[in-house]
Amino acid sequence: MAKTVGFSVKDGSVTGAMRRLLKELLEKKLVDAVLVPLELPSREMVVQTLVMQADVLDAANPLAPVLPVTTANIISKITRLASSQKKVAVVARSCELRALIELLKLKQASLDNIMLIGVDCFGTFSVPDYKQFGQENQAPGDVFVKAVKAGKADARLREACQICEYPYPLVSDITVALIGSDLDKQLLLLANTPAGELVVDGLGLPAAAGDGRQAAVDKLVAERVKRRDEVFGQTLAETRGLEKLTSVFAPCIGCHNCRDMCPICYCRECVFDSQTFAFEADKYLDWASRKGALRVPTDTLLFHVTRLNHMATSCVGCGLCQQACPADVPVFRIFRLVGSKVQPLFDYVPGRSVDEPLPLTTFKEAEFEKVGFE
Repeated sequence: MAKTVGFSVKDGSVTGAMRRLLKELLEKKLVDAVLVPLELPSREMVVQTLVMQADVLDAANPLAPVLPVTTANIISKITRLASSQKKVAVVARSCELRALIELLKLKQASLDNIMLIGVDCFGTFSVPDYKQFGQENQAPGDVFVKAVKAGKADARLREACQICEYPYPLVSDITVALIGSDLDKQLLLLANTPAGELVVDGLGLPAAAGDGRQAAVDKLVAERVKRRDEVFGQTLAETRGLEKLTSVFAPCIGCHNCRDMCPICYCRECVFDSQTFAFEADKYLDWASRKGALRVPTDTLLFHVTRLNHMATSCVGCGLCQQACPADVPVFRIFRLVGSKVQPLFDYVPGRSVDEPLPLTTFKEAEFEKVGFE
């Protein structure tokens, strides 16, 4: 069972408490650096920043309800060539941590000297909606969290967040437990690993009870699962059959933004950017002649189906693919729906455990016995 301690909240500011917590980690030399979202001076946006000076954390806002880029990709970029030589605390949401675990299994990241601080997530806005939210509120993180705790749901939440069944970290050294906590008084910190316990002990915090947390988590998850099933039903009706699926993907302009934002797509060179899909003008004219007309850009449906085939087992449902789509193609809905069908076949939850092997890299003799010839 996780060791639970309390970190005091002053003047009702949860954001202020998070800033003090992260500052103490640096000042007490429990870590050498902190990767955390910092507010821009305008407060209209936050950007992930690697911080080594405690006073810089006065602008930290890990509670800001926006996800412009996933932390998983940032850690992958920092650690892919070599592990960190200094201890870095990484503050992230559940979907970011789950994606990072998948990248670790794909040998695209290292967790050596990385301490994961997972924060309960009540959801995020799209970048444009958050900009407006930041303009409207001086302390957007606190305003958002308190509104959610008061039962005031915001219709601007991204759909990916509305149907996310994992608002709490599945893997972290320390969990900042917002769900089920009395945030007017304290933050609950759950030390889930020996490394997390070492840091919590170093902070010298008093033990605390988290008796109402599980019930609150279960309630939130049940609400999201209900909404998820509604979305899946709508998506299935809209995409069933080749004609409908082709129609849904028809607006795709071939920009590949969805691929570039996806934390699971990591190939250095994508086949769709290679010479495999480079053709002379006569080839296009020949296709157009045989069909009577040729839609361009070509192969957009093939692109999405191929990408879906590559990463369906590891999709964590962050929704950044759809957020990045300029044509408003419901990429997330389709990928999330397919992932929900594929992942249970392998009894696999992406990012659930570092030790759980990737389904498509593991052979099990008794797997799928009903498939094939008798």
